[in-house]
Amino acid sequence: MTIDWLHFTPWRSLAGGTLIGLAAAILIVANGRIAGISGILGGLLRPARNDWGWRLAFVIGLLAAPAVYALVAPLPVPRIEAGTAVLVIAGLLVGFGTRLGGGCTSGHGVCGLARMSPRSLAATLGFMAAGFATVFLVRHVLATA
Repeated sequence: MTIDWLHFTPWRSLAGGTLIGLAAAILIVANGRIAGISGILGGLLRPARNDWGWRLAFVIGLLAAPAVYALVAPLPVPRIEAGTAVLVIAGLLVGFGTRLGGGCTSGHGVCGLARMSPRSLAATLGFMAAGFATVFLVRHVLATA
């Protein structure tokens, strides 16, 4: 395995991770809410009274962030080597897994682990194991078939 030094961005990655952690900390301290994206979006789909404002602001912030970033640096060009059918199936599997796991990687991996939640530790270990297994199967087992 080699590192693609041309696209290796440790400082940008550190800044992004710091901003995610800061946003999650501010949300839980100021609002008592977990910054799990699936839960925030799900709450917008079936809004409770006086509960949609902060959710909408959070989602707008997520959507506006790339535009703000583009003001200071070029946006990366995505390179997706999969067809539409594979992307649709992958999206459905992610949605199913999020529902099955009771949350997403941001909720469990960032916020849940920070709160030392055993449930989030189990979920995050499951996410990571599934990711490792998928990469291994696709790159080493299916690639030779």
